[in-house]
Amino acid sequence: MFSKACEYGIRASIFIATKSSKGIRVGIKDVAKEIDSPEPFTAKIMQILTKSGIIHSAKGVGGGFEVSPEASKTIKLIQIVDAIDGNKIYSGCGIGLKECSEEHPCPVHHEFKKIRGLLLEMLKNTTLEQLASDVKSGDFFLKATNSNN
Repeated sequence: MFSKACEYGIRASIFIATKSSKGIRVGIKDVAKEIDSPEPFTAKIMQILTKSGIIHSAKGVGGGFEVSPEASKTIKLIQIVDAIDGNKIYSGCGIGLKECSEEHPCPVHHEFKKIRGLLLEMLKNTTLEQLASDVKSGDFFLKATNSNN
């Protein structure tokens, strides 16, 4: 449903929020490693998130990425998705047709419309703080575990 950039952006934002809650700024290498993303691609995503005001970037010694605890309480998941993917996920066709509407529906139009509505509600109602808290609790994870262990 989300682009790869958006998936990485969500994971990066959550990771940064977990570290920021402990007063720690993180560098691009740490973010890329934690979210299993190529560093140059991660840097582009971080530019988008910084330009959108979701993540703050501090340069120099002791610099890095952060999000204030106050901001993480108000930043909604929808802001991250909109910053990276825009709003096409809420209006696009479930099977990718250029024209899909109530008057000219695709075979999955009505069911996909319901799913999009549920997704939109979840994105509007979920804060970055909630997601970071879930990860900090140890009950949820930002990357897969190695199944070879």
